[in-house]
Amino acid sequence: MDDVWLVVGLGNPGPTYARTRHNVGHLVVDELAGRSGGSWKSAKQAQADVVEARLGGIPGVRAVLAKPRSYMNDSGGPVSGLLKFFKVDPANLVVIHDELDIGYGTLRVKFGGGDNGHNGLKSIRRSLGTGDYLRVRFGVGRPPGRQDPADFVLDEFSAAERKDLPFAVDRTADAVESLVTEGLDTTQSRYNS
Repeated sequence: MDDVWLVVGLGNPGPTYARTRHNVGHLVVDELAGRSGGSWKSAKQAQADVVEARLGGIPGVRAVLAKPRSYMNDSGGPVSGLLKFFKVDPANLVVIHDELDIGYGTLRVKFGGGDNGHNGLKSIRRSLGTGDYLRVRFGVGRPPGRQDPADFVLDEFSAAERKDLPFAVDRTADAVESLVTEGLDTTQSRYNS
């Protein structure tokens, strides 16, 4: 039996947050779900919505795409529950999240590392007892002026950002597919711009 991957897009639930910078993880897993032709189903046991998919073409790699139904700061419980329920090894966990410290639309793919003040990543570390998993970091840039970073990530993308957003989300989805089919080194050399 081939390995199963868990690909989690971080964000906040509900329409209020759907178009905010903090929800870019949701946008990317929505793109991946669309590519696979899957539709979202409730995984009540893990407080998440999931799509079972094949990534990277035919025959593809088995993956569970997930959007926790908790708020960002409580992502760890659903991620832990999904790993257990779908029997996925944490080495096959990919978390897609917004990143303040890199410019808008820039990608960084990495394994492990600190949480850099990101409350979703802190919650996952608390629940799993480790930060050793794959991360796809989508740059949203720093807030202008003295705007609080917490407010900035909960704002909608600017008009200029929205123009490029479909391309940036598409490229991020490509990076996720590369990660699960070709591995970390190849993906980093191709996408860490």
